[in-house]
Amino acid sequence: MIEKNNVSLERTVIVGIITLKQPKSVLEEYLNELSFLTFTAGGEVIKRFTQKMASPDSKTFLGKGKMEELAAFIKTNDINSVIFDDELTPAQQLNIEKFLKCKIVDRTGLILDIFAQRAKTSSARNQVELAQYQYILPRLKGLWTHLERQKGGIGMRGPGETEIETDRRIVRDKITLLKKKLVVIDKQMSTQRGNRGSLVRVALVGYTNVGKSTLMNSVSKAKVFAEDKLFATLDTTVRKVVIENMPFLLTDTVGFIRKLPTQLIDSFKSTLTEITEADLLIHVIDISHPNYEDHIDSVDTILNEIGSGEKPMIMVFNKTDKYVNDKEDIKDINDLDYQDNSLNTLKSSLSKKYNQKAYFISALNKKDVRDLKTNFYKEVREIHVTRFPYNAFLYPDIT
Repeated sequence: MIEKNNVSLERTVIVGIITLKQPKSVLEEYLNELSFLTFTAGGEVIKRFTQKMASPDSKTFLGKGKMEELAAFIKTNDINSVIFDDELTPAQQLNIEKFLKCKIVDRTGLILDIFAQRAKTSSARNQVELAQYQYILPRLKGLWTHLERQKGGIGMRGPGETEIETDRRIVRDKITLLKKKLVVIDKQMSTQRGNRGSLVRVALVGYTNVGKSTLMNSVSKAKVFAEDKLFATLDTTVRKVVIENMPFLLTDTVGFIRKLPTQLIDSFKSTLTEITEADLLIHVIDISHPNYEDHIDSVDTILNEIGSGEKPMIMVFNKTDKYVNDKEDIKDINDLDYQDNSLNTLKSSLSKKYNQKAYFISALNKKDVRDLKTNFYKEVREIHVTRFPYNAFLYPDIT
């Protein structure tokens, strides 16, 4: 369906609203993330627009005055697209396009576009394609008017509204076909998982761009693609890892994000099964991110949604080399001794919070990764000897 290997650099503006549930400080963080998503998709953010509202306008999301301001900026600054931080209804998207006479993309559409670029395997491509069709089905009418406006004239008049029903039927047929394909893929992946024998299964989970793939490469000597962009990994990678003499399976999974489209959660069911069938979850967190606690909450929410919230889990706080306590004075931040003391205080606090199952590393520099592997061994050994007590002697306890 929609496959984009080369994305031209687009001049974009991003839009968000300030509400009681989403104050200005929270919106700023969301727009920072949206800006990074835009960059990952191949766009350049020229300006941010925000408006304080009790709730989004049901017709145009923003108020009339802000819409006029936005339209004037688009006209004078050669803007290609406007990206909204929330998911727009089909009616809102249609109304905004008519008013602004510009391509309109919401957060869900942007994430789906990035997934379309990143999907490499047949499984990932089918899953993304299904999510895209489910997303555009209620928006076909808007897509048709957009097409007429952009390419109207000789040879492009008609075919009008009657074609929309034809397209809807084609899209529904595509959705049905893709669902059947994914059932077959799910069975194949289930067979593959069944052939892995009695090895303990460990899955890396976490917010997008926290360093899961880098950690995977450090621990397993795999060559998983890792990049400082959101959703660098879409396809799960499973590697057999041996620490001391204990073998286990380590899986790198797709990263989570706030407001993850429900279409993606449903479409990536077969991929997320790697998480639901894991014996142990390694929750990787970017401790250098100022909102890492919100990231933890977002991941926990999604894990609960897929029924994996109660699985055994250890917390791995990555990127300690980039950690800076931004709540303190700049002079103190530039003091390396102070940074070490501040990080040690945070380590102590988080270790207590997570019952000593919190570990602190820099996967990129491989700092403290050796100690982490020792703790992996302990956790995996505990699961293994519980399941197979008769061969516990093969894997001695280490301190």
